[in-house]
Formats: sequence, structure tokens, C-alpha cells
Amino acid sequence: MGLSRQAVSQVRRRDEEAGWQAALAEAPRSGGPRRLDGPQRAALTALACTRAPVGHSRWTLRLLADKAVELCLVETISHETVGQVLKKTICSPAASSTGAWGR
Repeated sequence: MGLSRQAVSQVRRRDEEAGWQAALAEAPRSGGPRRLDGPQRAALTALACTRAPVGHSRWTLRLLADKAVELCLVETISHETVGQVLKKTICSPAASSTGAWGR
């Protein structure tokens, strides 16, 4: 099954303590829940790939965060979260008229 000795030992211990169903169930993971769901992430990515607002040569993370709130994509969002979302996309941060730039 591709399990390490440690993994087998942990499952065995949980089985002895709480039964086989608890032993095979996934434990809650650390960290908080995602701030944005799939459609929100997609909408934010699509927004970043549009032309920058008039008066700006490109999107900044702060501009994207403000626009996402303005368009009611989210209630609140920080520019750091915007950066984390866009980091996982192929939208070019160095594009001249589209893409988000962190500075």
C-alpha cells in the first residue's frame, strides 16, 4: 500500500484507541480554511488578466484587491491574498498592460 512503518503504527494506535472507523478517517488539518472558493479565485484571476484601469500601466495587487471588493467578488481581501491566488496561475506578472505586479 506504500505506507511507512510510522503511518501503519499511527493507524494501529488510532484503531486501538477509537476503533477502525476513526483510524481510517482523515484527521483535521492545521491551518485556516481557504479565503476564496473556486469561482472567486477564477474571477480574481480573470480580473487580473484584463486591461489595467485608466491611468495605470498595469494592475497592482492593491488595485486588484480594491476592485475585487468593488465588484462584490469578496467582502474583504488583502493584497497579500491576491498575490497568493495569482502566484498559482499562469497570468504574467510582467505583462505591460495586464497582470498583477506586487509593487
